[in-house]
Amino acid sequence: MRVSTADFIKNYGTLADKALAEPVTITKNGRDRLVVLSAEEYERLKRRDRRVVRLEEFTDEEMALIARAEVPPGHEALDDELKDWRP
Repeated sequence: MRVSTADFIKNYGTLADKALAEPVTITKNGRDRLVVLSAEEYERLKRRDRRVVRLEEFTDEEMALIARAEVPPGHEALDDELKDWRP
């Protein structure tokens, strides 16, 4: 959901409740400025950023999934970043 700063201020209670179920993007002059989300979702995102997995911890199934992964359509430019990199 996307709302202007003025609308967010006017409808804070309703929009704060809405942010418990889905992120609410607050805009200023038509540009995204802030995102309000539940504390639970914020904590989940913080935990995800800090998750480190060593290569040895991957299962054979996970390694096979990674090997078969393909870049989704529209992201072909990412292939260019891998051209010079080889393990």
